[in-house]
Amino acid sequence: MTKIRRIHLIAACGTGMGTLACMLKQMGYEVTGSDQHVYPPMSDFLAASDIRLFDRFDPANLDQTPDLVIIGNAVTRDNPEAAAVLAGQIPYLSMPQAVNRFIAVDKKIILITGTHGKTTTAAIMAHLLTVAGLDPGFMIGGILKDYQSGFRIGNGEYMVIEGDEYDTAFFDKGPKFMHYDPFITIMTGVEFDHADIFKDLDHVKSVFAQLVSKIADTSVLIACKDSPHLMDILADQNINPVFYGSDGDWRYADMVHTHRLTRTQIQGPESDYEIETRLPGHHNLMNFLACAAAAHTLGISTATVKQAMASFSGIRRRQDVRGVKRGITVMDDFAHHPSAVAATIRAVKPFYHPGRVIAVFEPRTNTSMRRFFQDTYPAAFTQADMVCICNPAVKKNIPENERFSPEKLVSDINALGVEAHYFSDTNGLLSFLPSRLIPSDLVLIMSNGGFDNIHIRLLDTIEMIYQGETDDAK
Repeated sequence: MTKIRRIHLIAACGTGMGTLACMLKQMGYEVTGSDQHVYPPMSDFLAASDIRLFDRFDPANLDQTPDLVIIGNAVTRDNPEAAAVLAGQIPYLSMPQAVNRFIAVDKKIILITGTHGKTTTAAIMAHLLTVAGLDPGFMIGGILKDYQSGFRIGNGEYMVIEGDEYDTAFFDKGPKFMHYDPFITIMTGVEFDHADIFKDLDHVKSVFAQLVSKIADTSVLIACKDSPHLMDILADQNINPVFYGSDGDWRYADMVHTHRLTRTQIQGPESDYEIETRLPGHHNLMNFLACAAAAHTLGISTATVKQAMASFSGIRRRQDVRGVKRGITVMDDFAHHPSAVAATIRAVKPFYHPGRVIAVFEPRTNTSMRRFFQDTYPAAFTQADMVCICNPAVKKNIPENERFSPEKLVSDINALGVEAHYFSDTNGLLSFLPSRLIPSDLVLIMSNGGFDNIHIRLLDTIEMIYQGETDDAK
């Protein structure tokens, strides 16, 4: 490959691709990108990095003939830009190939994998290494509040990478995480997801089994013992993991919520210490446990671990408070899998007690728009005080007999004794919800997309209602 100066990314607004684009820009390359259905925060993030972003796929975006094109996994062979790259014989790489070539070379990779919790666990690990003074690089599919970024080049020897099981590219259908050679691997658990890629749970388990086989002799594996499917995978592998979870090598005890803080006792080999964190819930403590085990492997002191966990501020779009109006809190979260929805509601409820939790959900992923979890979703909402289900704004070509029914979900939630409402669009939801809210309510909005900017629109509407009541009182 000739000397690389100008790099173009196709599908640049994906979290991984957008992060890579910004890293390459910071390293001194000329970077452009293209995408469609662009929405914050990644579009804002790219703009802040002065990366030119084309809001459509078009061969004209390649008119300046980049030295290299990086093609995202959402791009098909029929994409007009991808077709132009192939026809013009422009050099191209997948995202993980580019990470290995430009970012992770000569680094000790700490790879975070699993169906749930990858982003938060990777963020905690990156923050912990930073607090320890190890100046890590990191590449994470979310924006860390402590750094206002999802990446750092880093001059230290460690590189934290969030590695998912999704396919790599149209020219490489293997999972992304298979491209990395990790020094430490964290597996947070395995469940069925990504129905557009995987046929069933066994298919998902097979790719994680491939990863375990690949790293068995070279990586320290830290695995969640509370994941039955992950335990099934490990039972068939010749590997001796470090386990974390309810009866693992690393566990926690005596979780207490006070004043929007969580306190608990971390217990590990030759370790027993209290931590305090601003993050709520069992699932976040499990993420902390994984990182505590990794820190122990790296020889990081417990004092540093405690400092890092107390100072970690979280990630945008993960239990992210977008605003408080009239005593009503509006929170944004990425949860979309039934397990993640249930865990998120369960986590925030004690933090906002005695207020109500109003769960607002947009089922818009490739999996949630299909019937796979039709019968599983209702139970995920039982901890909420009221539920609003909105038809997704995006449309996908899914056969009728495979399509998820939001209306049936609402009916099933009501049958479980929880008040639930269906809305065909965001406007209808915004016409209904604000007047039903009272001070101390938490509105937990869950979607993996922009959701028509519902968070700000809801806060603005609450403010208008409050202003109207004030004016009436005058």
